[in-house]
Amino acid sequence: MNEQEKEQEQEQAVAAGGADGTARFDRRLIPPMVLGSVLNPVNSTIIAVALVPIGKAFGAPPSQTAWLVSALYLATALGQPIVGRLIDIFGPRRLFLLSTSLVGVAGVIGTLAPDLGVLIAARVVLGFGTCAGYPAAMALLRSEAARTGQDSPAGVLTMLAVANQTIAVIGPLLGGVLIGLGGWRVTFALNVPLSVLAVGLGVLRLPKQEGERPGARRELATRIDLPGMGLFAAMLFSLLLFLMNLHLANWYLPLITLVAGTAFAVRELRAPTPFIDLRVLGGNTPLLATYGRSLVAYVVSYAFLYGFTQWTEEGYGLSPFHAGLVQIPMFLVGIGVSVTVGRRRGVVGKLLLGAVGQIAACVLMLGLTAGSPLWMLLLLAVVFGVPQGANSLALQNSVYFQSDPERTGSSAGLLRTFGYLGSMIASSATAVSFGDRASTGGMHHLAWFMLGAGALYLLATAFDRTLRRLPTGDGPGKRSAA
Repeated sequence: MNEQEKEQEQEQAVAAGGADGTARFDRRLIPPMVLGSVLNPVNSTIIAVALVPIGKAFGAPPSQTAWLVSALYLATALGQPIVGRLIDIFGPRRLFLLSTSLVGVAGVIGTLAPDLGVLIAARVVLGFGTCAGYPAAMALLRSEAARTGQDSPAGVLTMLAVANQTIAVIGPLLGGVLIGLGGWRVTFALNVPLSVLAVGLGVLRLPKQEGERPGARRELATRIDLPGMGLFAAMLFSLLLFLMNLHLANWYLPLITLVAGTAFAVRELRAPTPFIDLRVLGGNTPLLATYGRSLVAYVVSYAFLYGFTQWTEEGYGLSPFHAGLVQIPMFLVGIGVSVTVGRRRGVVGKLLLGAVGQIAACVLMLGLTAGSPLWMLLLLAVVFGVPQGANSLALQNSVYFQSDPERTGSSAGLLRTFGYLGSMIASSATAVSFGDRASTGGMHHLAWFMLGAGALYLLATAFDRTLRRLPTGDGPGKRSAA
């Protein structure tokens, strides 16, 4: 070992150890973890204000520019569990560097795109490029817990949740500023410096792991279940396409989903090293319940984001700018709630708070009309901020403690996939409720649908006894008994 390597090890020991000599969470990992996890939400929110100028530039109607949103969600929903599994096998460093490099490639493609088709392709690449950030962060938390002998600091999980919500606040405003300065192409060009920064932080701060050593690559490569990944992709892709466009003419898509899903189950039950171990997952009822809660929580959340915003413009008469301002209290309250409840590691209280907040907000939606005062819209946004802050943090904590330690990355990726499924269902429900125009009656119809999902979320939380076995204290080293 040369002198430079010794110095680096000494620096790592100082950074990761406490004054009393005990091992502590290496906080040098936080910048790449946070930056990697926000690459997806920053691109999800910025595109919202870029759709109209992109449509004008290419002469494309909203039905076509909507694929710029859907392409990112499709690629991410497919890619996160797959990339998460690769992270479980090879470690977070390699996949983080490769994935965040794709973000820069997507930025270049989007900046130079000659037509809408190429731009949509750039969003697909961008979706796959942002897949590694969140699973890598969760895997790093798990590895640090193993190294230090302590459970992951609640503050780090809270920081990830707050960072994502903060981006949701500033994303549209940042997009508006960038478009004003240099046009919509600048919103794609932004990904180039973000990619360079993420790759640089990853090279400097992410630890090298066994999967990166040449002697281990051949052995680990045999653990990649490519057929299982392909069948999973076919199953999920056909399902998402159907949810995005609910129509009898697309009857073949559910059939493809059923066939691919059956083949996937058969493959995974027979594979020596399955992509998703259905035996273990099927026996992990608490984790399955968390995925179910994630789906219904995001149905409510995205239905509000899509549906309520459209109604404030068409049914209430606000301009797009003012409709966006009405949403800001929700994100600000969400950040405040995450910071407040994130100080404790208990999960049940956060879930119940989020469930009650969802139901209260849906009831308030049912009372809105085109003649309601503006303060009622702002009050609704404030109330919706409570589940916005509590649910994401609680679901994230649940997966961390309920998942198999060797499959933390893929488990975290599946959590996001179920969330994207919820967003697709919310989008379809919004389209069915509104039809050609976002009327007050359609908004009330959507609110009843959301209320049903919120009630299901509450019941799934209140009657889940396994949640009581998750860590509730603030002290280190307390593991789940589940």
